[in-house]
Amino acid sequence: MPNSSKTKPALIDPAAFNQTVLTWYDQHGRKHLPWQQHISPYRVWVSEIMLQQTQVTTVIPYFERFMQRFPTIADLAAATQDEVLHHWTGLGYYARGRNLHKCAQVICTEHAGDFPKSVDALIQLPGIGRSTAGAIASISMNIEAPILDGNVKRVLTRFYAIEGWPGTSTVEKNLWEIATTLTPNHHHREYTQAMMDLGATLCTRSKPACGICPLLPQCQGHKTGKPTQFPNSKPKKEKPSKETVLVMVKNPKGEWLLQQRPQQGIWGGLWSFPEVASVDDALTWVEQVLNGKSEHIETLATFRHTFSHYHLYITPVAIHLASLPAAVREAADHWYNPMQPSALGLAAPVKTLLNTLQKDAP
Repeated sequence: MPNSSKTKPALIDPAAFNQTVLTWYDQHGRKHLPWQQHISPYRVWVSEIMLQQTQVTTVIPYFERFMQRFPTIADLAAATQDEVLHHWTGLGYYARGRNLHKCAQVICTEHAGDFPKSVDALIQLPGIGRSTAGAIASISMNIEAPILDGNVKRVLTRFYAIEGWPGTSTVEKNLWEIATTLTPNHHHREYTQAMMDLGATLCTRSKPACGICPLLPQCQGHKTGKPTQFPNSKPKKEKPSKETVLVMVKNPKGEWLLQQRPQQGIWGGLWSFPEVASVDDALTWVEQVLNGKSEHIETLATFRHTFSHYHLYITPVAIHLASLPAAVREAADHWYNPMQPSALGLAAPVKTLLNTLQKDAP
């Protein structure tokens, strides 16, 4: 019978559990991912931040490019935020990239470039939560520390058939207690990787490979006949919608005007096209703000970009200037040349629009 989120399930012998998991990992676990090579706190940290809300196959090329450009934490700390976000463009959840940069600077200035060697100290750093700290500590420092990322939550809620959405504090607290109890006092790196791999390769969100799972004999979720009902889904809530118009101003040199967004809010610190409330406002903005005269105006098809908490309907308006403005107005403005792109962090829809416009250019 499924366990209530308020009731800690009776645990099987933790030693039996983690030995089963470790034996499976030794035979079937992933051991050749880029961040599993030349293991260091820096490489583990970057990979863990990238893997939040993002699939492994998507992360691999980003991680490799990131490591090539920022091979050490000192290189990352010394870079500009623009360059860091440029290498983050397309991964989404850009606060991760900003915190990554800020955290590197804190480690270099306050910790002499070395990661603190305890979970409690790691949690004090920007953008590092309890599970990420546990992964860094166990994988790169051989410290006993539980983790509770999305994959591990799924494995544990299914194994114990725990009712309730794991995002609630009650269920999460219960899961942390279980994860802590099950974590062995040996083979820290291997156990952490094993639990991640179980969720990523066998105990997947849909169509779990229960038939070859080493935990099948004791799995309570499988015994219910409906293992995919665990973990319970987040209560559905209709996402609100918003609308905006992007003013895509192109000068006679083929450059597009971009503005840097505020550090807080969506696309924080990234570069985007100026925004106005309506299509009619686009031409007015160009005339009044840029003092520019348009040569050609084209309203492109509206498309939807979805954030975690709302849908944004974007209407791009391309305006070609008849002459070159004297200069950009302020430091937060930049003329972007797609043929010689600057190392800027671009909002994902902006990058897509620039690529599309460049392909369509005569």
